[in-house]
Amino acid sequence: MSAPGHVTLVGAGPGAADLLTYRAWRAIARADVVVHDRLVPSEVLEDLGDDVEVIDVGKAPGAHKVPQDEINALLVRHARAGRHVVRLKGGDPFVFGRGGEEYAACAAAGVAVDVVPGVSSALSVPALAGIPLTHRGTTTAFHVVTAHTRTGEQDLDDVAVACVTQHAATLVVLMGVSSLPAIVTRLLDAGADPDTPVAIVERGSTPEQRVTRVGLDLAAKRADELGVRAPAVIVVGDVAAPGLLEGVSDRRDVVLGDARG
Repeated sequence: MSAPGHVTLVGAGPGAADLLTYRAWRAIARADVVVHDRLVPSEVLEDLGDDVEVIDVGKAPGAHKVPQDEINALLVRHARAGRHVVRLKGGDPFVFGRGGEEYAACAAAGVAVDVVPGVSSALSVPALAGIPLTHRGTTTAFHVVTAHTRTGEQDLDDVAVACVTQHAATLVVLMGVSSLPAIVTRLLDAGADPDTPVAIVERGSTPEQRVTRVGLDLAAKRADELGVRAPAVIVVGDVAAPGLLEGVSDRRDVVLGDARG
């Protein structure tokens, strides 16, 4: 009888291979099967041994080639065959990564499952761009939302809107590039200041990282002009202002948008 297999949900971080944790590297090194998302570091996959089965189940915007139910079944099937399955997911598995669904599917099937947390893009990508989500004298809280759910684009909830209109917290939006026009409209209609700073960080942690800073009212227009593309993290609030931290506005990877057009 073969030894029981198990599944490890591993957070791969925002994109740079050296932002994986040591525990993540150890789990990957012991894997028999690696089931990975689209945005995991390519170096990690290239370093896998020839005896490791690598399965790509990555989701691109508007193109989910492997439905979530099939991914769940895939993890269970390989684990039941006595294999150590690493489910390698971008960011952190439990932050808009459907890690909870995969954990529950394994547990329901009687498959042992554990989690290796990852560096979430919600926190790390702004930090790598020199944007503190909290800053003494500016804001003491942040709120993270996704602009996409299983059913498609999602409107900002009242809490997210209040973060901006009441200057209550920094708003961080994941998977929001295509929804940016609707986000801007929702916030402005709710009474947000048109000059509210917005920073859009594309391809955070990679050599292609680009930061666009602009006022809220022109954020969607400027993003369209510059060809902003996913993956990107959108930060809305006073912490996104150019020059909040010394030298930030002089960074070469920053594109400043004229808030007055």
